[in-house]
Amino acid sequence: MHDVAAPGSACTPCATTNARPGSHPVDRTRSGRRRYQQEDLKWISICTELRATGMPIRTIRRYAQLVSAGPGYEQDRLALPEAHRDDVTAKLAEIQEYLKLIDHKIDVYQGRVAAGDADNLWAPNRVAATR
Repeated sequence: MHDVAAPGSACTPCATTNARPGSHPVDRTRSGRRRYQQEDLKWISICTELRATGMPIRTIRRYAQLVSAGPGYEQDRLALPEAHRDDVTAKLAEIQEYLKLIDHKIDVYQGRVAAGDADNLWAPNRVAATR
């Protein structure tokens, strides 16, 4: 696995547990090392891409189970990335609000620096020392 995914990579547990979505285990050498086929590497790539989007390993494993189950589970498989998209969209909206706040703080500070009175901005240590 270390030849395929970096040690400690987020997807290593997923890849080692579900390296191939089918019911066949990954081939092994006589010494017990995994021998990945092209199909296995494609599946690991899919897992890695899903994980990079922030999809929980538990969800990726569920997706792998549904893939392994074969035809008839397409709607269930589709529901997983759709739900994940909703989660990512909500997080993105939250981060965009944080960005607006950061931009506001930068604008205020830039204005105060330009006006030459940035030293009057809130500074708890200086306020306490002048009392």
